[in-house]
Amino acid sequence: MASPGELAQDRRSARRRDRPSLTDPMVGELSSVVGGPIGKHALVGRQRHITPLRVIFAFTVVFLALGWFGKAACIQQAPIGPGGELGLDWSGSRQYVAMCYSDVVPLYGAERLDQGAFPYKKSWEDTGSDGSTITRYMEYPVVAGMYQYVSMQIAHAWSAVPWLPQALTVALYFNVVAFGSALAWIVTIWATTMLAGRRVWDSALAACSPLVIVHVFTNFDALATAFAAGGMLAWARRRPVLAGILLGIGGATKLYPLFLLGPLLVLCLRTGNLRDWTRTAAAAVSAWVLINLPIALLFPRGWSEFFRLNSDRGADPDSIYNVVRSFTGWSGFDGPLAPGEKPVLLNLVTAVLFIAACAAVAYVGMTAPRRPRLAQLGFLVVAGFLLTNKVWSPQYSLWLVPLAVLALPHRRILLAWMTIDALVWVPRMMYYLGVSNKGLPEQYFTTTVVFRDLAVVALCVLIVRQIYRPVDDLVRSSGDDDPAGGVLDGAPDSYPAWVPASLRPRPVAVPVPEHVPAPRAPRSPATDPI
Repeated sequence: MASPGELAQDRRSARRRDRPSLTDPMVGELSSVVGGPIGKHALVGRQRHITPLRVIFAFTVVFLALGWFGKAACIQQAPIGPGGELGLDWSGSRQYVAMCYSDVVPLYGAERLDQGAFPYKKSWEDTGSDGSTITRYMEYPVVAGMYQYVSMQIAHAWSAVPWLPQALTVALYFNVVAFGSALAWIVTIWATTMLAGRRVWDSALAACSPLVIVHVFTNFDALATAFAAGGMLAWARRRPVLAGILLGIGGATKLYPLFLLGPLLVLCLRTGNLRDWTRTAAAAVSAWVLINLPIALLFPRGWSEFFRLNSDRGADPDSIYNVVRSFTGWSGFDGPLAPGEKPVLLNLVTAVLFIAACAAVAYVGMTAPRRPRLAQLGFLVVAGFLLTNKVWSPQYSLWLVPLAVLALPHRRILLAWMTIDALVWVPRMMYYLGVSNKGLPEQYFTTTVVFRDLAVVALCVLIVRQIYRPVDDLVRSSGDDDPAGGVLDGAPDSYPAWVPASLRPRPVAVPVPEHVPAPRAPRSPATDPI
């Protein structure tokens, strides 16, 4: 029988790629929906159209759609004005009862975007919790603030064209923001897939994370994850300047992408490769400065609002400090604050604890028997920041998702953590609803925060354990060294002479797996298509 098409010249199977339906019991059970685990004679990596990346993209789009439908109840319009004018229907605290709350909607009016105001230039008077009057500006870093401004301009331009489908401008604005956030999350998944090495299917869990449904459209954090993952991918492809530029832009969106420079420093120090790190760090700082400098010079008071707000605010409901307060009645490190007074001690404690967490991660990175992978140290640093910071906004958990699937690719463990973290949204909304409106008392919410924090701590413990026992690391036991490592991938240790013995690995007998995979072969589109 003749073949319907010309056979490929290279008909080898990509056996080097992980096949989760055979290696993971949970995936094996799920595969029964589509016919069961892959057969032992199947050709892996030879499908021309239905590639892993395209399948993962399909998963991503489905979960982004679920995320949009989860927020759709909060952009419903109804005749609520005095003359029957249409407005957002948030009657009966719909945003909490329907659990569809998104910062994007109230910020449209709160940041004066509905007036067409330019961020950082426009100011307004606001009343603080103590009754004092405060002059306010756009409270987000420059890239996030300008993203809101551009989205507002697109929404206003859309509403000015009569033959286009129309809705309330705030609803149009939300959809523009959501579309951009969806594209950013797709970029995040693409970069994560490229960073997964032969375990390409690990990124499917990031695409199908419950946290995506709940939080991808809660704020603007998908933009930051795209720059962070893109920066890591540029580093993996040995383009340190581009990596620094992307991390710098990410730091001008949300601060956390810049934290990845710390793990890179530790790993480059361990391998004696500080030149590439210096180029990356210089590019990151330059990109951050170039983005921030025009706004800082033109509107210095508006530009500094982000820093002022973060300095002045107390412990948020999601922080461990508020959890302690809610159960013990503790008045906090600073006690009752006078109007306009900063929580100086709380700021100091959070800074010291984060520095201590970074020092602990650096110690682990330097003393582990085998150089840790970049994603492992990156997860530990970002998790350390969230656990010690006085603010853990719910959507911040998205920061951890790409790092987690790369650092600890144990699907059942990660799914358990993601589910716990996503479910915190339910008591959070019921707590914000208020007991007088049949909501939940604060302790119901803070109890779930404790479970979330314990789940993240457990992930950190497992990652540290695998760092010190690399034989348990699924990435390394599959034959890869560090797919995200770039110049660090396969690099031997080369400590500078000035590093003391206490910061070097101690001689230990590292167990060797019974089956040692074949040496890693160079990848090419012909032999390992994504």
